[in-house]
Formats: sequence, structure tokens, C-alpha cells
Amino acid sequence: MVIVMQVTATDAQIKQVVNRIHSAGLKTFVSSDQSPVIIGLIGDKRMIATMPVEALDGVEKVIPITESYKLASRKFHPDATVIDVDGVKIGGGNVVVMAGPCAVESREQLLEAAALVKEGGAQFLRGGAYKPRTSPYSFQGLEIKGLEYLAEAREATGLKIVTEVTEVTAVDAVAEYADMLQIGARNMQNFQLLKAVGRAGKPVLLKRGIAATINEWLHAAEYILNEGNYDVIMCERGIRTFEEYTRNTLDLSAVGAIKQLSHLPIIVDPSHGTGRWKLVKSMSLAALAAGADGLMIEVHPNPAEALSDGPQSLNPENYQNLMQAVEQMTEFMAKLQ
Repeated sequence: MVIVMQVTATDAQIKQVVNRIHSAGLKTFVSSDQSPVIIGLIGDKRMIATMPVEALDGVEKVIPITESYKLASRKFHPDATVIDVDGVKIGGGNVVVMAGPCAVESREQLLEAAALVKEGGAQFLRGGAYKPRTSPYSFQGLEIKGLEYLAEAREATGLKIVTEVTEVTAVDAVAEYADMLQIGARNMQNFQLLKAVGRAGKPVLLKRGIAATINEWLHAAEYILNEGNYDVIMCERGIRTFEEYTRNTLDLSAVGAIKQLSHLPIIVDPSHGTGRWKLVKSMSLAALAAGADGLMIEVHPNPAEALSDGPQSLNPENYQNLMQAVEQMTEFMAKLQ
């Protein structure tokens, strides 16, 4: 349920409504950055069924929300959310690029990749210090040492850092080094981990699970939001289908769907979405045309020697070419607004 206050509602009237809701045992979210003020109710709506909310001073109307995800719903927050990560804004017409190697392999590899990413114009350096892999014999990441290298790369380039956290016990360590915490596809429904990152005090990038519906994906976001962390970015990275030519099937319709259903920004990862570097550029431009707020791209100084995901990683030349095309597409899309 959403309570829309009158444009002329006073702070005292808003406070009175919030107190009445709390007295019924429900939580509230007050969207005070817009006019009119909107108050969202979180909890069992039966607890307020007999309360004449619309009769309270300053209330314009009450709108029921039928979706079971409340905080992520656009009905709850009609305006698109813009997330500010230390000066880098995601959403609201801003296009961000997060680029870098799949895994942090060494200090030298990461610093070289960071310089490359910075030169191309990306705002975030991506790189996995903890790597959940399908095979136990595959490279698993450098863990804390990898986080230290990421922090050094940020110091050298000014890039923001986004990296994956894979288990609850690692949340504090990753949050200490990263500007944004990533929840990978394998952990989209790891509910204890979602709760933990929701309490970590850092923005969260939530990747769609390999077989997750959009509804399940939004409910995963709800777990994070429900912990009080409203800085959540959705990431479409392809889903598992019967197709074998591509690593996954990149669902660009999810961009439009999320924009309709939710206020949260959404970016697209065409590297994992296709598994083929030759498809990354075309799918990146298609994602921006679909309305994506940004891209996550795998870039490696020498993909042939990458310890993880070499076939889908762009080399320096292809990355620079992509970023030029992204700039042109961004300018073109801005003219259509």
C-alpha cells in the first residue's frame, strides 16, 4: 500500500501518518525527495485494514500495491531511482560502463587492465577477487590479496571498484575495499547473503540468476531493499535456454520490463550474456537502445592468457572500439528523449 500525501501536506501531518502506521506494527518508507510525498507501507496490510488512513489530515489518496515486492515496485516509487556512487550517477539518463577482467589474476595484470579501462572512458573497474566456478579445479580467485590489488588500482586511476561477494562471511571484507558489492547469478537467491549485503552500507549490483524469472529477480532485490539499502542496481546477464551457440541467451526485453515494473536502474552484461567477444559490441549497443542505464564489459590485456572467461573478453583494441561506439550511441539516444 502507498499513501500519497497532498502537495500542501505539512511535516507534522506526514509525521502523524507515519506514527499511526507504526502504531499498527508496520514499517514505512517515506519518499521525501519528490512532490507530493509518498509513504510506503511495509508489512501485513491486514494490520491496517480497519484504520481510516484516508481520513488523516494531509492524505490525498491510498493506492494498493498488488505485487508482493513492494520496495522495488514503481508503484511504490514512481520516479526512477538515481544511485550516486561517490559522484558517479547510475540511472536518470546517465550511462555508466563497468569494465575489467573477469578475475584478478595478478597485480601487474590488474593495473594494466585498470589503465586500459580508464583510458577508454569507463567509470568502474570490475574484477573478481572471489570466483565461484562451475569446476572446483578452475581458478578460484586471489581473495583478500585480490581486493588489495583492486584498491591499489582505484588509487592509481580514480575508478570505482565493483567486485563480487560470494558468501556471508566475506561481506565485511569486500565492503571494506569495494565501492559496490556484486551478487553473482549463482547467488541471486542466496537469501542470507542478500540480507547481509543489504546491511553492508554499500550499493549492490544484483545479477539475474541463470534460470530466474523477472518476478524472482525483483523479489531478490526486495530482500536487499528490505534491509534498508535502497541503492540496488539490476544486471541482466543472460538466462539459460536450449540455445548452445551462445553461453546464455541475453534477454534484452528484461530492460524494458524492469523499467516498467521497477524504479531501480538496470545495466546489461553482454559478455556473460553471449560468451563470445565478437557479439559484445552489437549486444552492448542493442542494450543501450533498449534503455539500459549502463554496461558491464569483460576486458583483458591479453584474453588468450586469461585464467577466466578469455573467449568473451575484449582485448585493448576491441575495447577502445566499443567505447567509441557507446559514446556515439549515447549521444544518439539522448536526441530521442
